[in-house]
Amino acid sequence: MTTKNPIRKSSLLHRHLLIPAILTCAMVLSSASTGAQTISKAGKLYEDALIRFDKKDLPGAIIQLKNAIQADPNMLQVHALLGKVLIQNGEVAAAEVAILEAMRLGVARAELVVPLAQSFIEQGKQQQIFDDPRFNPAGLPSQVQAQLLVMRAGAYADLGDMRNALKSVDEAKTLDPRSASPLLAEVAIRIRNRQFKEATEAADRAIMLAPDLADAIYKKGSVQHVAGDLPSALAAYDKALNLEPGHNDARISRIGLLMDLGRTADAKVDIAELKTRAPGDPRAAYLQALIAERENKPAEAQAALREVTELLDPVPMSFIRYRPQILMLNGLAHFGLNQREKAKLYLEGVYRAQNGSSASKVLARIYLDQKDSSKAIDVLENYLRAQPRDGQALTMLANAHMAAGRYAKAAALATEALQTRDSPVFRTALGMSLIGSGKLEAGYAELEATLKRDPQQISAATALVSSYLRAGQSAKAVAIIDNLIKQQPANAGFLNLMGIAQGQSGNVPKARAAFEQAIKLDDSLLLAKVNLARLEIAARSYDSASARLNGVLKVDSRNPDAMYEMAVIADRQGKKEEALRWLKRANDFGRPGELRWGLALVEFHLGKGNALDAMEAARNLLPKAPEDLLVLLAYARSQLANGDKPAAKSTLATASRFAEYSAAPQVEVAALQLRANDVGGAAYSLGKALSSQPDYLEANILMAEVELLQNEPQKSTQRARNIIALHPKRAVGYRLLGDVTLASGQIAGATQHYRRAHEVEPSTDSVLRLIRVLATQDGGKPALQLAEQWLKGKPGDLVVRRALADGYAQTAQLAPARQTYETILAATPNDAAVLNNLANVLSRMKDKSAVKVAERGVANAPGNARYLDTLGWILFLDGQEDRALQILRDARLREPGNPEIRYHLAAVLAKSGRKGEARAEVDAALASGVGFESVAAARALQQQIK
Repeated sequence: MTTKNPIRKSSLLHRHLLIPAILTCAMVLSSASTGAQTISKAGKLYEDALIRFDKKDLPGAIIQLKNAIQADPNMLQVHALLGKVLIQNGEVAAAEVAILEAMRLGVARAELVVPLAQSFIEQGKQQQIFDDPRFNPAGLPSQVQAQLLVMRAGAYADLGDMRNALKSVDEAKTLDPRSASPLLAEVAIRIRNRQFKEATEAADRAIMLAPDLADAIYKKGSVQHVAGDLPSALAAYDKALNLEPGHNDARISRIGLLMDLGRTADAKVDIAELKTRAPGDPRAAYLQALIAERENKPAEAQAALREVTELLDPVPMSFIRYRPQILMLNGLAHFGLNQREKAKLYLEGVYRAQNGSSASKVLARIYLDQKDSSKAIDVLENYLRAQPRDGQALTMLANAHMAAGRYAKAAALATEALQTRDSPVFRTALGMSLIGSGKLEAGYAELEATLKRDPQQISAATALVSSYLRAGQSAKAVAIIDNLIKQQPANAGFLNLMGIAQGQSGNVPKARAAFEQAIKLDDSLLLAKVNLARLEIAARSYDSASARLNGVLKVDSRNPDAMYEMAVIADRQGKKEEALRWLKRANDFGRPGELRWGLALVEFHLGKGNALDAMEAARNLLPKAPEDLLVLLAYARSQLANGDKPAAKSTLATASRFAEYSAAPQVEVAALQLRANDVGGAAYSLGKALSSQPDYLEANILMAEVELLQNEPQKSTQRARNIIALHPKRAVGYRLLGDVTLASGQIAGATQHYRRAHEVEPSTDSVLRLIRVLATQDGGKPALQLAEQWLKGKPGDLVVRRALADGYAQTAQLAPARQTYETILAATPNDAAVLNNLANVLSRMKDKSAVKVAERGVANAPGNARYLDTLGWILFLDGQEDRALQILRDARLREPGNPEIRYHLAAVLAKSGRKGEARAEVDAALASGVGFESVAAARALQQQIK
């Protein structure tokens, strides 16, 4: 049974062809059916559900949406709408499932983050609103940010953090000053703080913005009610209900007020209306019980109280733990039924949320009845801080003190002294801990000093070898291991280490010989067998490697190293689900504190574009090693993949601190900081790297790019010239000079520098940069000529060939563009970007095969909104409006900020007769402020459907 929340308040060749040629296509995780019959059936069910939803037929809409899912389980707009409908129907847990599935399928966070937050809050998951990166307002459209901030304000208030609640409200008002919603949220918070003047002002401003909004009128009445202005409150409730008869909160408040005024008959009429409109609302039954008690009808009162408990007891406590009114309702109902233990459970929840509530007195009475005077004292003292003049409470507290005296639990903490001693064993442990925390250079220094003093320190030697191998310094590792083997020639572990070091250095025969010798010495050394399998995987001998690994797993079924390598094989064979299963098993069976498999899981998800899964894997790692540099970097990459740049910026600042002055890690941190738009942070990290290694090439390259971003071209130029002086036969210095010159608009100078870079060190990168700058000259002819010339000598360079194809397409040379794209596809038939661009070219050529090619592009990258847009638009031009509509809806949900997609959807909606939706989409496209190719056509459509 689903648990409900009981109380709730146009050119065809558009920008798709401008995909950078250096990008590779996303690996396919699932294939989406694009068969016309399936989409048509699911599409019709979806459209019918949409109509039912508009008519408030929520059960009917839910049925049709579930039918649509049966027809096409991957139709993301169905899951998105289902989540919204379920929320309105009170099925918040089911709504969360539907929304998360929609997001997994690719719906943009901006589309569903607000209803997802609502579902979390109504399930009592307030803290997750702040812990889960999906709910970070950064990166969302301003209107969505404002809505989310209102939700966060409510969550803060539920958690008792009124300062941040009001801060969130202020931020929402700044972002959306014409919306009444932040003001209404403020009213509720001000009432809870007993700031009635401020609450009145907020309510008045909300009414000015939305004079006919029932909720604004109701909120004003709520302020008047708690302030004691009962006539004005009653008038406000009346007006709210005239505007919106289904406003249950207003009706509940009016019933309570009518009862206080002694108008029981009028209150009964409202209760009957409420029970008709909201038969599952327990407040109606509780109010009915109160009236029955006043009328001395105990049996009727007891029946009404039982109705309350029958409605609320099945609701998980987590759903209502931040809903003190509901907790109190059920607590008082159980108390009235003399069910003290059940009453205590709910009233304790009220006490945790509002210890100044009158429910505290009922709870204290239960404690006293149970001879628990200490709890009664605590509850009553807290209550009396808020209500110091409550005589009843004072009397109860006096009785509690007579039953048992006050006592305070005092506790003292003990301090443990840490002593250090200068010994090789200690220094080894210190070195290893420094390395483990990311302080690599300091760790190396400790281990090297230890070995220098005592070459027999095996633990220091092996730790240093492992560190050198992680740093890619295989020659140093080989030298240390060679010394170890001389000391202990029969040590299989040392031979295994030698095999790893030789393999990293590229000497495969020596690596294989070392592993085989290790196994000969000790057949139980499974790691050496796994390492042999790794060599076989590198040689693409997958069957041999699998057989070897299966042999390891027969001996040790929980061996994570073997499981990981099985995942590698499955991944390379295109068996993604199998690869994921092996990775998860490796992570599950790894030793406590082991990070490798969790890090591998993060990288797997990032590589497959599963940003949310990557974040979950990274967050699971963080508590294990919050100061580990690799963990912090994985966490930051996951945050970036989820679009949470502010959080990534914070994580990377921590990573930079732990990386100390080690150049290579700081360069990696800085590169990620640039992705997070933290140019200042990147400059700081690179400064630390260069302070320890001033000539470190990678750090100087990145610093030159940072200086250019900081609008310091002179510094960037000087750094580029220094790089040229140190590395005159490398292209990078000349390339940087080209970047600086191009940024200043000097096309000729940039061309000269890029040409020099290409002459010094010709590469795909150098020719691409030159092609791009030449594309702006003489109609792009020099760029095409250079690409053609390059490909004569390097016909297998598919990156440059793609740039050539794009150039042909952009200059309307459709026949050679088609031929070049088809040549690329002969080598890489599943390249989604090339398939997308070829489909556009074919469509311009009026070739009917454009549809099938576009479908192949989508099949190879089913979550790419732009490829879906291409397919949808081509289908529309081909007269397949129904399919086009469903696919363009999908694309729009995945990338709502793309005005081209929204215009395309608007055009199809208008042609299908859905002018209201069409107007909303084309208005959003033109209001985005983003330039797009079809802007003129969009303006014309806007005028046409006014």
